[in-house]
Formats: sequence, C-alpha cells, structure tokens
Amino acid sequence: MTTFTPAIPEDVLSVVQWAAGEEMPLEICGHGSKRGIGRPVQAEHTLDLSQLSGVTLYEPAELVLSARAGTPLAEIETLLKLSNQELAFEPLDYGPLLGGERGRGTIGGVLAANLAGPRRLKAGAARDHILGISAVSGRGEAFKAGGRVVKNVTGYDLSKGVAGSWGTLAAFTDVTFKVLPAAETETTLVVRGLLDDLAAAAMAVAMGSSAEVSSAAHLPEGIAKTVADGILGSEPATLLRVEGFGPSVAYRLGHLKQLLAAAGEMQELEHETSKALWRDVRDCIPFADGSDLPVWRLSLAPASAHAFVLALRMRAAVSAFYDWQGGLVWLRMEAGEPEAETVRTLIKQFGGGHATLVRASMPVRASTDIFEPQPPALAALSARLKAEFDPKNILNPGRIVAGAH
Repeated sequence: MTTFTPAIPEDVLSVVQWAAGEEMPLEICGHGSKRGIGRPVQAEHTLDLSQLSGVTLYEPAELVLSARAGTPLAEIETLLKLSNQELAFEPLDYGPLLGGERGRGTIGGVLAANLAGPRRLKAGAARDHILGISAVSGRGEAFKAGGRVVKNVTGYDLSKGVAGSWGTLAAFTDVTFKVLPAAETETTLVVRGLLDDLAAAAMAVAMGSSAEVSSAAHLPEGIAKTVADGILGSEPATLLRVEGFGPSVAYRLGHLKQLLAAAGEMQELEHETSKALWRDVRDCIPFADGSDLPVWRLSLAPASAHAFVLALRMRAAVSAFYDWQGGLVWLRMEAGEPEAETVRTLIKQFGGGHATLVRASMPVRASTDIFEPQPPALAALSARLKAEFDPKNILNPGRIVAGAH
C-alpha cells in the first residue's frame, strides 16, 4: 500500500492521473478525523492531502478566505478570530465522537462532508458559504468552479454540487469560503425540566418569535450533565442561544423569557460558558464515550422528532438528544446493534427524513447502508454524476455505496 502526500496542487494532479491511467483506486483523506464515517473504502493506495496546507488569501474587508484543502480548520478559525470573524455555519468536529482529538479536521473535509453546526437553521451549512474550489476529478483533470467574490454564480454552481460528496467525485486542492463577523456576545437561555414533547413546543415558540434565536437544542435527563463540564446537572435542559450586540441580546432575552414564562425554571449562561456548551452540543460530546456503540445522525421534521424517539424506544434501547429545534436527532444504540431497518422504517412512518450511521464498528460499517438510500431517480442522477467525474471509480470507491461510490 502506497501513501501519496503531495504538497502542491500539481502533485495531486499527477497522482490522480497515474491512478486513472492504471485504474488504481485511491482513498482520499486529510488528517483522517472523519475516516470512520462511511463504508470502508475499497482502495490499496491513499492520497493524503494533509501536507497541502496553508491560507492563500484572506481579505477581512471582503469577507473572503481561500486555503489549501489540507489546512487544519483549527488554524483557520484561529486566524479568523484575530479579525473577529468566523465561519458562520460553525462546522462540527467529528474527532471526539470517533475516538480522536478535536481540531484535526481540514477545511477541505468541511466541504467534502458538508458540515454544519447548531446555527444550521439560521446560517446554513458549508455548501451555503462556499464561493469557489479548485479540484482534480477522477478523470485526472484539474478544474475550477466559482471564484473569490461573494457574488460569482452563473448557471450551475459546481462548488455547491460537490459539497457532501465525501471525496467520491474529486480531490479538492483549494477552497474559498465566505466568512462573516462574529457576534459581539452571546447568551444561552436554559429552560430546565422539560420532557421532550414540551421542549419541542418551547423551541418552536422561541424559533418562531422575534427574539431571533440562532440555535435551539434539547438535552434530556442524564444527557445534560455530559456537556460543558457538567454545569447543567442531570435535569433536562432546553437550550436557546441569542447572539449579537450586547443591548440587543439583553432585550431579546427579556422577550424570550416573557414568552416562555410558564415553561419552567430558567438560567442564563453567558460568553465563554455559552460557547463551550454549544461546542459540546455541536460535536456530539454526550456520545463521545470512546466506544463503538452505533451512533445515528437523523434529519427529521422538528415537530415529529420527539414522537419518533419515543416510538423507537419501544423497539430498541436508545439514548437521544436534539439540535436544530429537533430537526437533528443524535441517537446512540445502547445494545450495540444499529437496528438500521427499524430506524429507517420509523423515519418513513413519521413523515420522512434522512439517517446517517456516523459511528459503528468496522464489520457493521461494511454490512450496513451508512447513508440514506436514495430514491431510484436520485440514485440514477448520482450515478451519472459519478460517471462524469470519476468514470473509472478510483476516488474513495465504496465509501457511500458498496461497489460503486
């Protein structure tokens, strides 16, 4: 097995051209923080992009940053913080959940996995902030899409199209993201003691109000104590984040308290404490237990998420918590089996959604549909896209669909 570690985009092109010519499959990775997601890649050789690193353009006044694909996300976030800016979609870090360290992910991996965090409902995901890419397709052809300005979209936006492709369509060499000013301050209003259904109702009221809540999550009993060094205790905690200028935050918090006055006991967490709390929610720290118990990441209609979890608990031992106002559900299967058929059947019964198995043992990953199976029409479109970008199936083969892409 050979590991290629190119340090410049031209070397990435050379490696992929060789692989395409020899029909040698390649596993594409950065620092490997998300390597455990997806089916085991069917490749003997690795294209390691971790040395393809460095910020190549940062113009704070223009809200634009470009970097090599292997640049650590932590490095980029540190640079942005110096100018009081951020990636507004606050990409999650899968490292702790998969038994690794925080801060190992790369900016190319952010786009490849289309990452997002608790601010997803307000700020979107990586695909909503990407401006341009440089990449090498499985044909061994270098290409560019988009650009370095915020308004530069004509026709089909290929930069968004490759978001979430998990390295199966192209190897990114450079990416350009839109950045935004960071909020002056933030406060999290914590409502204590709500059961899942009442928490769903409270989050719906908050998100539908004029308080401009940027994030809403619910941590059931026992889950709450696992975040932010246990500051919340074991009692259920419904979290509502308000961000912006100090006086505005104070005013909107007051409005929120009035709306939810009958919901239960409340407390406020400010500044760094609030930030630490949302980092732990973002990175699924409640289930970052060092085990390989299966963990699912579900997208559901927020109004039906708590009912789905209750129905699932009638069939399997499961722990759960909610982000995105309930639209994102994290599940840990306590008996060690993924129960994929049960999970996906119930999702259909509760209005539809998507389920991704983000953590499991190697044997389970090899025998389970990790990503939500696509309807026939969409699967056919994906197959045509794969054939166009990677006709010889050399880029991360088998990661998404066994024997294909």
